[in-house]
Formats: sequence, structure tokens, C-alpha cells
Amino acid sequence: MPFTIRPLRIDEATSYRDVRLEALRLHPDGFSASFEQETAQPLAFFEDRLTGGVVFGGFRGDVLLATAGLRIQTGAKTAHKGLLWGMYVRRDARGTDLARRMVEAVLDHANGRVELVHLTVVADNVNARRLYLACGFEPYGTEERALKLGDRYLDEVLMVKRLT
Repeated sequence: MPFTIRPLRIDEATSYRDVRLEALRLHPDGFSASFEQETAQPLAFFEDRLTGGVVFGGFRGDVLLATAGLRIQTGAKTAHKGLLWGMYVRRDARGTDLARRMVEAVLDHANGRVELVHLTVVADNVNARRLYLACGFEPYGTEERALKLGDRYLDEVLMVKRLT
């Protein structure tokens, strides 16, 4: 069955929360947010994410298998920039083209709205870095010790794609 990618609706907040919490629980080193913080949040927190920006969902039938968000900055001097955030593909859909298609959906949505799309990716996440490079993102720096997980520090690679 083929994948469908589209913005999530507010009535899908429960499914979004389930996927987001799975991502944070299974891959705590892949996100700046923590499972403990977000699991304590009410459903309204996740509804706000769906209405305060755009979060795309990747579906097989009616099953949500992937998420990726775009947050556009609102400052007068920064409104030309967007941030790809919260990218996650469930295990059942890995190894397909869904991850690439999710990034492309975010970029298609960003085109005409912003000039640049930024993202950060943990330096050790070779597969994600390879995906972003293939989608046209370029690294422009590394933030050392960007995340701290217990006693372990994680570096993040800063990447950008210019849309204009």
C-alpha cells in the first residue's frame, strides 16, 4: 500500500502524541526534547503543535508512520527562515522512501514561504545525515556538546537548504 503524506489535523493529536512519545522513548539521543517532559504534557500541548505550525504525517492507510514539522520564524528580521524539526519514521516504514518523501513535503511547503530551511542532526546519526545531504541540505557547522543525555554529550551538525 502506498504512503500518503499530508499535514496533520487537530483531531489527529492523539495519534501524533503516540508517535512523538515513541520517538522520544526509543531514540532519546535523537531529539532535544525528552520523553519525561513530553509524556507529562496534556493533549492540548500536542494540539497546539498542530495548530501553531505545520506537522506532516506519513500514513499507510490510516496508520501514522512518520512525522516532520516546519516552524517558520516570526521575527521581522528572521521570518525568511524555517526549521525542519521532529523528523521521525517508525520502524515499520524504515528502508522505504517515506523519510525522503517527508523531507520533500516539508521543503515543498516551505518553498515560497521561506528562503532557508535549517535543521540540526546528532553527529552520530549517519543515516539521517545521509538523507539530509541527499535532499540538498549542506552542513555549515557543528555545535559541540549540544545535548546532554545523562553523563554523555552529543554534538549536533547544523545544516541548511537554500530555497531561493
